[in-house]
Amino acid sequence: MTKRHALKTSNNTGISAGGSSTDGKKEERYLLRVQKTVGRAINRYGLICAGEKIAVGLSGGKDSVVLLEALSLRRSWIPIHYDICAIHINVKNITPPLERDYYERLCEELCVEFRVHAIEVDLARDPKKTVCFVCAWHRRRELFRLAKELGCRRLALGHHMDDALETLLLNMTYNSSISSMPPKLSMFGGEFDIIRPLILLTEKEIERYARIRGFPVERAQCPHAEETRRADMKRIVGELSKINRKAKKNLFASMSNIHREYLPPK
Repeated sequence: MTKRHALKTSNNTGISAGGSSTDGKKEERYLLRVQKTVGRAINRYGLICAGEKIAVGLSGGKDSVVLLEALSLRRSWIPIHYDICAIHINVKNITPPLERDYYERLCEELCVEFRVHAIEVDLARDPKKTVCFVCAWHRRRELFRLAKELGCRRLALGHHMDDALETLLLNMTYNSSISSMPPKLSMFGGEFDIIRPLILLTEKEIERYARIRGFPVERAQCPHAEETRRADMKRIVGELSKINRKAKKNLFASMSNIHREYLPPK
């Protein structure tokens, strides 16, 4: 694991990057650009309002940690305040162990409440469904329950642009439908919303941010991770990016630029 940097106030980023003076300034500019992109997504899609309590699903991977820091630091720049609670759901015997001491310190420095909850899942109960589907379904259900219990109006998840594109291709390929991961999704009749503030960022952008900050990037992977259809879609998106470096952003933009008159009728 790379060196972890302490949280310090430095210019507008709220953090300090390592390296030489020139490299450090370059890294700080990059961190600020990523944080501004998160802010742009929040403003564009109306993801967070003043006075709300936001639950952040903290898996321990790079996406959720970058999300947590970006949402936390944003509070120091804007004229409104919102509270944040980081929630980690451990699925016994499936999800990798969390380095709990590290995340407790991080959350304390970010002024974020931190909760850890463990659940058990009977994978043999529904053998027709994949391990990943069953595990994710139970973790999501527990996240919903805890978010409501804590009085959170929003549940922020670390899904990024690559996740949205993989979901789009999955649904087109296997479900005969064009649908993906919206930036905001109302749940349970408007009881709370799922929000995705990283939706305008690619996985590589998030990974670079995490490496600069010294966040865990190479976390232990689930043994079933490469067996999924999503892994196949990830490879396809990667191949498209080799053909056109703007492929990801263009594919994402296409979901909001649909010309129905040039598509087959229902």
